[in-house]
Amino acid sequence: MTYPPTPGPDGTYPPPPDPPVQAYQPPQPYAPQPYAYGAPGYGTPTQQPGYGPPAGYDYGYPGSPYSHPAGPYAGARPTEGMAIASLVVSCASVLGLCLWGLGAVLGIVGAILGHVARRRIRASGAGGSGLALAGIIVGWTMAGLALIGAAFLIFFAVADSNSSY
Repeated sequence: MTYPPTPGPDGTYPPPPDPPVQAYQPPQPYAPQPYAYGAPGYGTPTQQPGYGPPAGYDYGYPGSPYSHPAGPYAGARPTEGMAIASLVVSCASVLGLCLWGLGAVLGIVGAILGHVARRRIRASGAGGSGLALAGIIVGWTMAGLALIGAAFLIFFAVADSNSSY
């Protein structure tokens, strides 16, 4: 091909040829770059500007001396279901105070569930110890309030029946 190209018979220039196409080359696997100065951790790794983390912040990249082998976060512990049930039943006992003693029964059930849940949490290492403790506290408090309310109700009923008009 000559430069400048020769015009065709109609006076127009032909389009430029397509660039050559190279065959697909798979990317190279990651290889850690050697440090520029001294031992690892001292100096700056070789890096192109604008790509990757800033120099000295290569945490988490494969081959980094600061990377986490299994990931940065540990898995969450499962929550004991009985601890959740303890808190739910104990909170329901608050509403049960208005239903003639049902709050005392629900409070006792919630507190017992909380005690069982704490024992299971100590044995298995599961989460939810705070939920179980809250269920115990709310459950016994509501059971106590319901029993005090029932005692006042009985006292005033007896006192009213003994009074004469």
